[in-house]
Amino acid sequence: MSEPAVAPQIYPVGAVVAGVRRLLEERVGSLWVVGEVSNLRRPASGHVYFTLKDADGQLRAALFRGAARRLPFEPEDGLEVLVYGELTVYEARGELQLVVRELEPRGVGALQVAFEQLRRRLDAEGLFDAARKRALPRVPRRVGIATSASGAALHDVLEVARRRLPGLPLRLASCRVQGLGAERELAEALSLLALHGEVDVILLVRGGGSLEDLQPFNSEVLARAIAACPVPVVAGVGHEIDVTIADLIADARAPTPSAAAELAIPDRSALVGSLARHRERLERGLRVQLDRRRAAWLRAEAALRAHAPARRTALGRDRLGTARRSLARAMRTDVERRRASLARQAAALDSLSPLAVLGRGYGLVRRTRDGAIVREASDAPPGEALDVRVARAELAVRVLASRDRD
Repeated sequence: MSEPAVAPQIYPVGAVVAGVRRLLEERVGSLWVVGEVSNLRRPASGHVYFTLKDADGQLRAALFRGAARRLPFEPEDGLEVLVYGELTVYEARGELQLVVRELEPRGVGALQVAFEQLRRRLDAEGLFDAARKRALPRVPRRVGIATSASGAALHDVLEVARRRLPGLPLRLASCRVQGLGAERELAEALSLLALHGEVDVILLVRGGGSLEDLQPFNSEVLARAIAACPVPVVAGVGHEIDVTIADLIADARAPTPSAAAELAIPDRSALVGSLARHRERLERGLRVQLDRRRAAWLRAEAALRAHAPARRTALGRDRLGTARRSLARAMRTDVERRRASLARQAAALDSLSPLAVLGRGYGLVRRTRDGAIVREASDAPPGEALDVRVARAELAVRVLASRDRD
């Protein structure tokens, strides 16, 4: 007699997937996985989703918001990473998934990756451009210092200030220069000095240290604060080999705090020499200007005198006197010329006048009765009364006899 067939156990899909999830979580648990990030997504929720892959396979990964905020760098496609997390199944899709708890770059530190990422982003915005950097004041009225009050950097700055320009007012905004939250204190110190410190330049300084120690100076918070600062900023962070984001974005960069102070604080002896040279050039320029203005004043004075009413009246009087004398000479000359001409005409007239003939012994005979000139004997018959005009007298005569002359 055959045994009755056993009915197969049938499982719902959800139960299968849940079982696989429990199996993975219990048997595998947490593990480290290495792979390359691809298909990275950042939805509005703040979670980060990506695919972890290599040449032989791929695995979906989820980095939830809380863990993502703790990362010192930004994951990006193509980055090889070490991932620590729990292997599980995303039941809604039945997909194998790695829930990421820790994430770090493979072969290079996370801080270095964060530095390079921030540097590229700020550089793309033009915040490192030389054109946006401002010139430092030649002689600042007051210098601000953003650093720790207990650090060696402040001591170095004070020594340089005492040596180069004693008595220069300094204003300190003390803040932490390393550790969690130090970047915000540094940013607040910059803002405080710029808005209320009445400073012309700010020194942002600290001594050297590891990449972890210098992390506040590689933060975006401080970078944005330096870019927005209305006062020129000189960064002197670390030693000569250290280059931070703050160095790149500041208006001037010095390799050490002491060098930053020397950039911002002028040397007293150099200022005295420069002042003497400026004074000499100023005095020389003033003398030249004074000579030019004196010459211009003399020319203007001469022109004013030439056009003054008294001067113009005197010149007019002189011209009038000259004109009168010229007119008198011209009139005398004209009178003499006319007199000579009249004399010549009178002489000519005298030569033609009957009186001139009378002067030579001749007489002018007219009939008394009608004044007719007597030319012939018949004009004056015997008994005719005549008037005879001689040179100096007139004679009344009567004709006794007359006869013609051929």
